[in-house]
Amino acid sequence: MGSTHATPKLTAILTILVSAKRYVDSPGMFFSLLGSLNLIIDFFEQDYVITRYVAEFINTFSSFVYILYGIYGLVQLRQKDNATLRRVSYCGLIGVGVCSGGYHMTLKYHTQMSDELSMHLLTTPLLYRILTFQASPERTRLIGGILLAMFTIVMVVHMVMDEFLLHAVSFGLAVWLIARRTIKMIPDQIPDPLFRKKIQRLSFFGCFFFLFGYSVWLIDEFACAHLTRIRHAIGLPFAFLFEFHGWWHVFTAIGGYVAVTTVDLITSGEVHEDQTASLAWPVPLMAKIVQPNPEGKKQG
Repeated sequence: MGSTHATPKLTAILTILVSAKRYVDSPGMFFSLLGSLNLIIDFFEQDYVITRYVAEFINTFSSFVYILYGIYGLVQLRQKDNATLRRVSYCGLIGVGVCSGGYHMTLKYHTQMSDELSMHLLTTPLLYRILTFQASPERTRLIGGILLAMFTIVMVVHMVMDEFLLHAVSFGLAVWLIARRTIKMIPDQIPDPLFRKKIQRLSFFGCFFFLFGYSVWLIDEFACAHLTRIRHAIGLPFAFLFEFHGWWHVFTAIGGYVAVTTVDLITSGEVHEDQTASLAWPVPLMAKIVQPNPEGKKQG
């Protein structure tokens, strides 16, 4: 009876080991159960090698980092009053993670569209909050209408006309505006000089993470063959470390979370008390690293 139960377990273990070996020996061993692929952009992770249910394993599960940051932010907001508008940006982070994970899991055209458009679901609410901060009701409505119209145009053009340039340019412009306006607002809204300097440095740290993630994405794009050879040479599990598109997800998730928390901090008026220790990792660690010395204190 023991051997009867052991055989299926042994078979399962052998199947996993064979699948892992084939990851580095022969790509594309499994086929999607969801039909033929019809995506436009495919990344350089080998497809359907860990499980036939997930096309790009690391790219899929690294997308969960966005979701975790978004959930953490929503949990923190449960302790605050009148936080409905503040929740939208954290929901945007969750949306990016869900759509990105769905795309890399299925490699379908419609999930690719949702992945790319979810990026605007994150940046548009942030733009709305910083552009309408301390604005009149009339100006707030005008900016809201303009942003809604721009989002709709980008969405329709991108999905109907299959046009990528407008999506990329509008997203890059939105990121630039958010970073520029936020860094400009910090000196005006945070009265304490030490806390102000800490938030400024954290903001630059967030920008660094985002730009570093983008650099990793570029390396993944242009050094695909070299990275594939490295993964084949070292094998699992260390081959996962060279799935650079997954690292792009991790680093941009950190940068996005820093952006959301900084904008939320400033536009909600919570600028009189340092709350960085309660934020998600690695922000508290970053805050300690960039902690400015009090005026008049000698460095030891």
